[in-house]
Amino acid sequence: MEDGKIIELFEDGRTEEAFNNIVSSYKERLYWHIRRMAGNHDDADDILQNTFVKIWAGLPSFRGESRLFTWIYRIATNEVITFLGKKRLRACLSFKPYSAIAAAEIEADPYFDGDAITRKLYKTIASLPSKQRIVFNMRYFDEMKYEDMSEILGTSVGALKASYHHAYKKIVAQMKENFG
Repeated sequence: MEDGKIIELFEDGRTEEAFNNIVSSYKERLYWHIRRMAGNHDDADDILQNTFVKIWAGLPSFRGESRLFTWIYRIATNEVITFLGKKRLRACLSFKPYSAIAAAEIEADPYFDGDAITRKLYKTIASLPSKQRIVFNMRYFDEMKYEDMSEILGTSVGALKASYHHAYKKIVAQMKENFG
């Protein structure tokens, strides 16, 4: 269902129907958006549930100052950032680099069905700094426009382009190093 129709349902007091349409319209896209950043299925599922809880709780205060799409993606992205921050802290406390933990999770994920090159690509992406990883995933996998990313992340288009460029260069260099 289109965002405009969902907002109409909400404004007509049909909040539950509006929310159900948000879930059905966004759950798969948000799952993959979250999964690529979180690294594994179980974490992505947990973060997705938290995202929908926050959307439900925040829906009454949605004023339409941003598009529904960007508002929803901002919530999902913030949930991932919060989750990854906690995960990085746990990694620091265990004296293990976060990139090693993320790579091990990708290896151990029973739901990962990619080949060796895809697995290496995901490990390389997981090793990027958080901002670069988020920007790369949104641009490369979600094919999101820089303007939408800017609205979601609260960062200038120029800074996002620079982050994507740096991430791309690091990924290419790492993939060449591993696969010639």
